[in-house]
Amino acid sequence: MASFLSLTLLSLLLFFSISSAITHHHSHHNSSVHPHFKRTRRPSSPSLKASLSTIPPEIQQACKATRNPDTCATTIAQSSNLTQNPKPIDIIQSAISVSLQNVITARSMVKTILASSAGNPNRTIAAKNCLEVLGYSAYRISWTSKVLPHGRVKDARAWMSAALLYHSACWSGLKYVNDTSKVNETMAFMDSLVGLTSNALSMIVSYDLFGNDMASWRPPMTERSGFWEDGSVGGTDLGFKGGFPSGLTPDVTVCKEEGMGCYQTVQSAVDATPDYAGMRRFVIRIKEGVYQETVRVPLEKKNVVFLGDGMGKTVITGSLNVGQPGISTFNTATVGVIGDGFMARDITFENTAGPDAHQAVAFRSDSDLSILENCEFLGNQDTLYAHSVRQFYKSCRIEGNVDFIFGNSAAVFQDCLIRVRPRQVKPEQGETNTVTAHGRTDPAQSTGFVFQNCVINATDEYMALYNANPKVHRNFLGRPWKEYSRTVFVDCYMETLINPEGWMPWGGDFALGTLYYGEFQNAGPGANVSSRVPWSSQIPAEHVFAYSVQNFIQGNEWIPTSS
Repeated sequence: MASFLSLTLLSLLLFFSISSAITHHHSHHNSSVHPHFKRTRRPSSPSLKASLSTIPPEIQQACKATRNPDTCATTIAQSSNLTQNPKPIDIIQSAISVSLQNVITARSMVKTILASSAGNPNRTIAAKNCLEVLGYSAYRISWTSKVLPHGRVKDARAWMSAALLYHSACWSGLKYVNDTSKVNETMAFMDSLVGLTSNALSMIVSYDLFGNDMASWRPPMTERSGFWEDGSVGGTDLGFKGGFPSGLTPDVTVCKEEGMGCYQTVQSAVDATPDYAGMRRFVIRIKEGVYQETVRVPLEKKNVVFLGDGMGKTVITGSLNVGQPGISTFNTATVGVIGDGFMARDITFENTAGPDAHQAVAFRSDSDLSILENCEFLGNQDTLYAHSVRQFYKSCRIEGNVDFIFGNSAAVFQDCLIRVRPRQVKPEQGETNTVTAHGRTDPAQSTGFVFQNCVINATDEYMALYNANPKVHRNFLGRPWKEYSRTVFVDCYMETLINPEGWMPWGGDFALGTLYYGEFQNAGPGANVSSRVPWSSQIPAEHVFAYSVQNFIQGNEWIPTSS
């Protein structure tokens, strides 16, 4: 394992040398179908079949847990990190190592693209963004390898799910600038890397479900194929009582008044946060006021806490949008968080770009184990970017129109108010809005959006428009951004503005056979399921606890229960 540990250290060094810009091409409502990654399983060649016959049977058995068993077996068998007579955990670690090694190779290839892209701003931006996400991936994969032997399998699943997301994002970004042989070669390599990472993640899933009994390992399954995670592990209680901790003492204060000993900007207070402060929370009190700035909480700033004076009182606002030169969906975020353990309470996050500006994010999170309570998120298209890993939103208010809650995280929204707002310059002419656009690309990813005890309605302004002419104002619970999109609504109240069909296709029949859109015991005029689309589902009562805070994001292990 010595060589693997050295790669781990190298990957961490790579991460900290990476810049902070990232592109995520989230298409707007009226554009063509968003590019999505879809792997095609190729038949084995005679030479591959011959080589498979020499591979130890335990490796071949473990690789039956993947979607690409032949590729899995040959790559692991060639790994220098595998010992003789390997145990299941050793085989998984080897698969993780293969993925990490290829991340480092991919980064070298992208550097070559960047070096040859002078005078080509689009290709330059795509290459820089790809370097960024590959750095995040290396970090998550490295930590997966460290924690897996210690039984932290749920963490391993969450982090490898994020790594797979980042690899797909890199591939998608390069697709837009595929104008040289080197870009095409790198895309092909990224295609392979996605498969290798999927292999490692799939084996981790089987290890979580079946332990060392490799005879039971099998490819990942979803609810559409009749599989649910065990909902009794964390307790059969949907009413989880936890959230933002009480009694926090501010370490620093941000205020608008000069000469008060306060930081004048939120970002300057974030910059003062100690790097890698362990489990200690660093509390930033943000006093009432409107703070017009772009805020970034980088990976090394862990357990940062924003404590405001209330929704509508403490406001962090911006107006970046994809209509501006050199701006991508990811970096339109008024506030963007990477550092794990982020928490916020009593704050409004806002993007004021108008309804005709397309993608304009108010808040974006890649922070694992993050908690946001009594916060407000205001925008139009793509308001809340719940990008990756595990997130908990409690008693929040979220407003927007097109795909305004989107990403590929595992996020639970509890007791939240979800409101549609007008989106067009002439809103009386009508529109089609979607609340969610979840982006799961692989059935092994432990991601999805869960809404518990939420209210889905609209602003007063929108309802006036809707009531005047309901036929031209169409609103849906979600649409599938990616192939294995997953979103469920449990015990929610849905107002009349929700279309009777409930859910909307992305384009044609894309993802309709693989997504999972579930509902359970919702109420209100918009919750009538008699006319729902046939590719949505009603969650069986015996499986609804799979979507509890405890089971879906392991919230009982990290969310404080005294709030």
